[in-house]
Order: sequence, then structure tokens, then C-alpha cells
Amino acid sequence: MAKRTRERGFPAAPEPLPVPVVDNHTHLDHIASVLPPTAPDGEPGTWPPSVTDHLARAAAAGVDRVVQVGCDLPSARWTDALVRSEARAVGALAIHPNEATLHAGIDEVGPDGLVPEPQEHHSVGLDDAIAEIADLAKGNDRVRAIGETGMDLFRTGPRGEEAQRQAFRAHIALAKELGLALQIHDRDAHAQVIEVLLADGAPERTVFHCYSGDAEMARVCAENGWYLSFAGPVTFKANDHLRAALTEAPRELVLLETDAPYLTPHPYRGQPNAPFAAAHTVRAMAAYLGEDLATLCADISANSGRVYGNW
Repeated sequence: MAKRTRERGFPAAPEPLPVPVVDNHTHLDHIASVLPPTAPDGEPGTWPPSVTDHLARAAAAGVDRVVQVGCDLPSARWTDALVRSEARAVGALAIHPNEATLHAGIDEVGPDGLVPEPQEHHSVGLDDAIAEIADLAKGNDRVRAIGETGMDLFRTGPRGEEAQRQAFRAHIALAKELGLALQIHDRDAHAQVIEVLLADGAPERTVFHCYSGDAEMARVCAENGWYLSFAGPVTFKANDHLRAALTEAPRELVLLETDAPYLTPHPYRGQPNAPFAAAHTVRAMAAYLGEDLATLCADISANSGRVYGNW
């Protein structure tokens, strides 16, 4: 029992990276929701860790900046407030595709078999929800991206797919209107997402968050100048297609993320993720590529600056 309790804590602290990097997609407001009620053995500091704690631990590991993502209305409001006062974080805001179906009043069960459970904030219509995202983004120059938006065909059926498509197009238009980057959520929807991007015209800086395609799709991204952001799954043993995509991706289009508290890298899969663990992922990436870690980190840092600007 004690061993299982320890494993529910965060991954081991990594050695500091030789060059600081950006975690370009994290959900700081979600981390506490996946933690046990009491601190597992060996966890340092207060429990649960505060946002300040997470950012300090990340900086100590060489992950000195983050993009905090708010992809439902409560989280977008929280993110807007956080990035006004936290210099190490900038924001990305959107209505997540699975949120879009709920705001549209669609309760289809998708291939995942889960029954949708609308919350109070879903009483706001989809157009009004996207309008609030637009107002928040327009009112805060610390918001640097619209996202995560896109399509998720694992969680919905045909009616939900159409609502997601409409929301995705609205977010693309908003990102272009405001001159912001676009962060894409793409789950079981590669062809559909690419179709929309090509039809509507992608924003100048378009990022596939938690890239999940193969090497062929990576070539399509490269041809269009779209960024590929790699998370913990690139370290999973079964995901040779992701490592092949990483090999294919031009280094000037590679980004790094945690998607914390989800998608914790190997060998810590199943434990809660946090921004500091991006250091584990980038080490695995450099080892797989046979590249110098400092060089890869420097490339990722430069790429992050081009996409999101200065912190």
C-alpha cells in the first residue's frame, strides 16, 4: 500500500536542464484535482502545491516559463487573472472542442462511451461562450494564444462533430483577427483538422498541441509551417509513430509541453504531471534523436519565443 501511495505523487525531480525551456501547454488549475488528499511520502513542501510552488519547482528544473491554458469558461477566467500577476506564465484561451458540444446542447455519446455531463457554465450558448473568450483575449496582452481548440472525434458523434467544426472555425478567425497563435487539440481527427486549416487558412503561428500524428502528417505540418508540440506520449514505448514524427519535424518547428496534470512521461506514467516534468520529456527526446541536449533546449526556447513572444 505504501508503494502505491508514493507512486501517486509527482515524478522524481530531474537534473536541471543546461538551457531553460518553455512548457507551452499546461493546466495549472487542474493539477490539484488529480492529487491524493494527503501528500505521498517524500513529497517536498506544502500539499497540495500552490501555483507558485509549481512554477518554482519548474524553474529549478530548467522549465522557467509556461503557457497556462484555459479551455472552458471557468478556466479561461482563472487563466486571465493568473497571467496578469505571474511573470512566468502567459495564457491561451478557448472553448475546448468537447466543451463546444456541451455549449451547443449536444449530448451524443462518442466512441469513448462516456455520457456527457453538462455543468452550470454550459447553459451559456456556444456563440456567447466564444464571445467571452474573445473579450478576455482582447482585454489582456498576456494572452498569447487561442487554444486549445480543434476537433475530438473520440468524444462525440456526427452532431457534435459539426458543432466542433463550427467552433474551430470561429477560433481560427479569432486568432487571425487578434494576431495570436493557435493551439490545436486533435484527437482522432487528423484529416478533419487539416481540412479546416487548409480551407480557412491557418494563423501564421499554428501549434499542434500534444502532437499525435505520424511522420507523414509531420511532413504536412512542415510544409505549412505548423509547429509540433511533443508531450509525455513521445516517451511511451508503443509510440514509435511519434518518435518518427519527431525525427521528421524540422527543429525550428518543435515545441515541448506537459499538458499537466495529464500525460506524464515514462517511467512515471500514471502519476500526476507538473511543468517541471517537461525536463524528463526533453531529455528523452534528445536521447532518441542522438542530439546534444543543450542544443535541443536552445532550439525549443527560441521556437517558443517566436510563437508566444516575450514573457
